[in-house]
Amino acid sequence: MLSTVAKQKMLAISGLLSGAVVWGLIWYPYRLLAEAGIPGSLSSLLTYIVALVLGLFFFRGAFRQIFQSGWLPILIGISAGWTNLAYVLAVIDGEIMRVLLLFYLSPFWTVIFAHLLLREKPILAGYAVMALSLAGAVVMLWRPEFGMPLPQNRAEWLGLSAGLMFALSNVLARKAHHLGVQTKSVSIWVGVALLSLLPILWAPSEAVALGTLAWSGWLWLLVIGVAIFCITLTVQFGLAHTPANQAIVIFLFELVVAAFSSYFLAGEIMSVQEWLGGAMIVAASLFSGKLEKQHEDTNEGH
Repeated sequence: MLSTVAKQKMLAISGLLSGAVVWGLIWYPYRLLAEAGIPGSLSSLLTYIVALVLGLFFFRGAFRQIFQSGWLPILIGISAGWTNLAYVLAVIDGEIMRVLLLFYLSPFWTVIFAHLLLREKPILAGYAVMALSLAGAVVMLWRPEFGMPLPQNRAEWLGLSAGLMFALSNVLARKAHHLGVQTKSVSIWVGVALLSLLPILWAPSEAVALGTLAWSGWLWLLVIGVAIFCITLTVQFGLAHTPANQAIVIFLFELVVAAFSSYFLAGEIMSVQEWLGGAMIVAASLFSGKLEKQHEDTNEGH
């Protein structure tokens, strides 16, 4: 018989793995909706409204706590909101693996945000993570004919910004350790819904396509919304009960799922240069997990 701690550990790992699988596949239904005429901002808004409605039904107290806990849950909502919206917009138009590998530059940004917001001073290993992440991005993006090794299109810039805001939201969540899983999840749903609403208010004509959307499209919106509701909760639970160095390794399984799904569903193939740069970024992510463990061990010694 498994102990309670062992069962909790298994649930936490399962939650993180399920999140990695869903986010490695979710680009496909969003692309199907885009092909049906539903832009990414609108499909993001509708799917997160589904998650919000479910959250309002199950976690009414969490909504009240958001407004009673100062600025932290609001900042978490905004940063996580941009992370999710930018990710959706990026994977609809961009090459899946390039977008995701730019997203996983997040360890580079994490070291910076942790220093600014948590007063964590980077050690030599922290600078090594930053250098390896940046070098991987340079290798992956370098095209002599384009000059500077920068993202080459809107989707890649969105993927890069999503990773930056993902790092910020994680650091803010660490700072807001007193907030529960439900409150953080609701903050994320509210943040994504509000940010997704802005482009629709700016260009209301984008919502016209809903009038001709087939029932299968509405079903996709409902399924994605329910999946987001479940995955947000399971991932937040997993993060709360799994060491950071182990969580980052589990999250990287998303790259494996995305690599297979983008090949079989979209016919995307990466070059050797892109794989090499991507491997450096993945290595930096893995190394950042070890760095996080060192930081925790140092804190325990004080």
